Amino acid sequence: MLRNVMFIIIIMLFSTTVIILNCSPDKPEPVKSIVIGEKEFDPEVWGKAFTANYESWLKTKEPRKSGLSKYRKGWDDDKVVYDRLSEFPFSAILYNGWGFGVEYNEPRGHFFALTDIIEIDPSRTGPGGVCLACKTPYHKTLVQEKGDKYLKAEFEDALAMIPEKSGKLGPACIDCHKPNGMELVTNKLHIEKGLKMLGKKDPDLNEKRLLACAQCHMTYYVPRDEKMKTAAGVRPPWTGSEWGNISIENIIKDLLSDYQRQEWKQKVTGFKMPFIRHPEFEFFTKSSTHYNAGAGCADCHMPYIRSGSQKISDHNVMSPLKAEMKACLQCHAESSEWLKKQVITIQDRSASLVNRAGYATAVAAKLIETVHKEKTKGVKFDFDQSLYEKAVGFYKQAFLRIIFISAENSMGFHNPSEAGRVLGDAVAFASKSEALLRQILAQNKVNVPEKINLELGKYLNNRGQKKLKFKKDQVLGDPYGLQKEFNDAI
Repeated sequence: MLRNVMFIIIIMLFSTTVIILNCSPDKPEPVKSIVIGEKEFDPEVWGKAFTANYESWLKTKEPRKSGLSKYRKGWDDDKVVYDRLSEFPFSAILYNGWGFGVEYNEPRGHFFALTDIIEIDPSRTGPGGVCLACKTPYHKTLVQEKGDKYLKAEFEDALAMIPEKSGKLGPACIDCHKPNGMELVTNKLHIEKGLKMLGKKDPDLNEKRLLACAQCHMTYYVPRDEKMKTAAGVRPPWTGSEWGNISIENIIKDLLSDYQRQEWKQKVTGFKMPFIRHPEFEFFTKSSTHYNAGAGCADCHMPYIRSGSQKISDHNVMSPLKAEMKACLQCHAESSEWLKKQVITIQDRSASLVNRAGYATAVAAKLIETVHKEKTKGVKFDFDQSLYEKAVGFYKQAFLRIIFISAENSMGFHNPSEAGRVLGDAVAFASKSEALLRQILAQNKVNVPEKINLELGKYLNNRGQKKLKFKKDQVLGDPYGLQKEFNDAI
């Protein structure tokens, strides 16, 4: 009896299997592999092989909700402009005479990297072709093929050398990946120079994950000749530094070492000055908590996500604050609300210090201006030259530290302890400069008021070609209430 039952069950299973096999759809054709050319710049072509990644990257052109991030606001649409100079008005004094003092806006997503620079004030693109170093994937190829003809060309002429279809293409797949196999690479000449300066050879996978972002999120300078004309390509100020220890002290020492690094003339002081751009790599790798824990840029800004049945790294690069802290929750057990509060608290502290250091340095700048004006009046004005040079040296030390933190895109969060150290030193240098300058003016019986008039409205409202106009509360600045906090404290 049992044998008959088993026989019937086997027959039934066999019959069911036959029915299922006969009713099943044909086996799908295997996905055909697509070979991507070694010099393929078009992300759309890459997208045929890596569809989910490409669609994720396309989302970098979508608006960012502006209410999620306090200091690096998003974009609700492409018509809103967030002006950093009106957010931190002392910057309008310190950057006056430089393109950033005319227009210094919050950028949109990576998709618009080239579009944003095309649409900003022409004074920001004065150096010419070198301005495209991180804005187009064609930069390295154009430098290799055309050299100075491209680098020293007027910005519009350099832009015209990019193929028409890619005329507004920002960072693309080829900047970070090899075409076949998707191995991480870099595509910028200045990071190659920088790695040689650091003595870094054969970076491992985790280091490559840093460098893919670092190739653009690092600082650099554009060398100038004696007439301050563009002299060569882009170079990092990393002399004397090493991997994991690119300190602000070494960066400043490099930038102040010779005339080639002095890129612009500051109007308020008349000094030729260097500048610092977006030093995320240098700041993050200077023994930050997350760096020491082995985290890379992608862990926080490109976390893994599900796209259908695939698990991919999210190429819609953005701050975790604008993505509901999902990246943070991969490692932290606390709630997204708690984590966001910690981030904002750190950023508030940094912003408060930026304001203190910035206004103290702006005071020193106006006192330097007063010394220069008194000296040219034709009356007897004597001072100890070494005292003046010390004051100027302290001023430049403070100025470059403020730019370092202000230009870095995390408002101190990438390395809170380093932000506090750098900005604390900036306050100290600015205070020393102010004291020496007051001493010089007092020795010459120049009456200097306790509170220096910074003339913020003049600097904010007269930026050159655009002649932007701001409301009274914007001219006075302090959108975050930090300056009021500073005034109350003193």
